[in-house]
Amino acid sequence: MNVDAAVAAVAAIAGLCTGVFAMLAFRWSERDQAKPTRTSLHTDAVLPPGVDTVLSVLRSSAVVLDEADSVVKASSAAYALGLVRGGKLAVEPMMQMARDTRRDGEIRQVELDLPRRGTGRGEALAVSARVAPLGSRLVLLLVEDLTEARRIEAVRRDFVANVSHELKTPVGALSLLSEAVMDASDDPEAVTRFAGRMQNEATRLTSLVQELIDLSRVQNDDPLEDAEPVRVDELVAEAVDRCRQQAGAKQITMAAGGAADLSVWGNRGQLAAALGNLVENAVNYSPARTRVGIAARRVAAPGGDLIELSVTDQGIGISEKDRDRIFERFYRVDPARSRATGGTGLGLAIVKHVAASHGGEVTVWSAEGQGSTFTLRLPEAGAVRERERPADLSAEGLDDEDRPYETFNDPLPAHPAPEVLP
Repeated sequence: MNVDAAVAAVAAIAGLCTGVFAMLAFRWSERDQAKPTRTSLHTDAVLPPGVDTVLSVLRSSAVVLDEADSVVKASSAAYALGLVRGGKLAVEPMMQMARDTRRDGEIRQVELDLPRRGTGRGEALAVSARVAPLGSRLVLLLVEDLTEARRIEAVRRDFVANVSHELKTPVGALSLLSEAVMDASDDPEAVTRFAGRMQNEATRLTSLVQELIDLSRVQNDDPLEDAEPVRVDELVAEAVDRCRQQAGAKQITMAAGGAADLSVWGNRGQLAAALGNLVENAVNYSPARTRVGIAARRVAAPGGDLIELSVTDQGIGISEKDRDRIFERFYRVDPARSRATGGTGLGLAIVKHVAASHGGEVTVWSAEGQGSTFTLRLPEAGAVRERERPADLSAEGLDDEDRPYETFNDPLPAHPAPEVLP
């Protein structure tokens, strides 16, 4: 009997000990689970509620740093700019700004020029960085790309400087010539000579102002608001008529072909001005007794057929270093020659803007001493392909002075065909 009681007592004590150990183990497990882990320190417990959503809608590149200078959160734009690499902020000046802000809590802002990575170009990336404290332990870095804004500002500044210079030249010449006329009032021959030069300068000034107005119009207006089908042969005839006097004075033959039954879609006035500028440049920069050709054709393109208008001359040509800049405003390959021909340096800039606003493009092939070929590509107006060809372009027996221009199949065979243009 005593033995059974002793066994029961031992079993009870063992059960009690097992229960106590189980309870202690359960509490220790809960305590370990309640301890914050390193991962949780950098996720749920780091960003205040709503900050993640706000950062995702910001236009600026956003980076959040913790007290160890590790990146807690970074937008895709920050990675695209190369600001974050391997979980760290890769720009040392920005890192130093973040440390200073974490130390004293002050907001800091600075503009920096960062090297472009992976582009192989020496151009700098202009950014504006702003650092502010986010809570007690975090720092927020906002970076805005200013490269495009600076480029536009530089273009605007150069444009204003060029306009001022171009306007000042004829205005100053008119002022000097008027003084010369007054001093030579008793010399009719000198007055006549100075008056002729004043007329030339006034014409230059008028042309410059008009082209500035045209450039402003093509940049600000939407040509497709008043778009209509425009026959290519009518555009060619208008461009040829515009340059007939200059071409006749230099005995330059203007020949055109391939424009029948082709139409483009756009603003008639702007398209006529663009093609007219190309033909006028070809005439002005061609030697006497040469030929200027205007060719039109339809080419297939993924987004729909295009109409190519190619203007070819046998002029001085364009060097390779100047070829990429000729469509810039006021840029002249030969400034002295441009002034002699009355050029303002805006004609090709207008052509470029008209082509772009109509969904097309303008390209150039040229070789020094061999001439140039400018090609204007525009979307075709398919609804007018079957229109009847004007009688004046197909009639036979017209006098030379009545025919708008000479027709041809291959006006300048020495030049490459339009399809081989770059």
